[in-house]
Amino acid sequence: MRKIGLVGGISWASTQDYYRLINEGVNQKLGGLESAECIIYSLNFGELQRVGWKNSFELLLQACRSLQKSGAEAIAFCANTAHLFVEAIQKHIDLPIIHIVTATANQIVKQGVTKVALLGTSFTMEMDFYREKLEEKGLTVLIPEAQNTRDLMQRIIKDELGKGLVIGESKQKFVAISEALIEKGAEGIIFGCTEIPLMLNQGDFSVPVFDTTKIHSQTIVDYIVS
Repeated sequence: MRKIGLVGGISWASTQDYYRLINEGVNQKLGGLESAECIIYSLNFGELQRVGWKNSFELLLQACRSLQKSGAEAIAFCANTAHLFVEAIQKHIDLPIIHIVTATANQIVKQGVTKVALLGTSFTMEMDFYREKLEEKGLTVLIPEAQNTRDLMQRIIKDELGKGLVIGESKQKFVAISEALIEKGAEGIIFGCTEIPLMLNQGDFSVPVFDTTKIHSQTIVDYIVS
């Protein structure tokens, strides 16, 4: 069994889902009382928000270096937006990083979907680092066009879901935004923020949803037991 290092705390609410899904997945594969051997470096989400995502490289790099010194054999970031710096961080550490977008893109292609709606933080939706990896797999990516819509999604993710709060009115807004993208041709929906599954699931939509938390966790499990 390989030892995984998880960069969590971004936010703690979704990190606990990673911990549960990874351990359940390892146990399903190995049986008995087997569970994952993992190390979690849980960042202070408040500190990350104070410096801002664009200035969080050093925080994320130090977390990875700490995990490497602790004996991790691979690293996974328990947040989509944190993958903004994966390529840069990879140049400074000797461990492989299990990429959430690669895992998600592979699953989408496997299901035969070619046009997807991407829901996430404003950084994930607006910056190239996420969409380009999806487009490399031949996928067409749709995001909400209006800036105020993306800002609303950012606020809900940061101020509500990041604290583990699920508010019905906010869920209705996310569903409405998603349905508008489906009307524009989206054949599937990416939950491109690991907090979104706290609020939405497959039962809320008529098209396939791609839960990045579950997809990433399963990819981590496959690595651990490989």
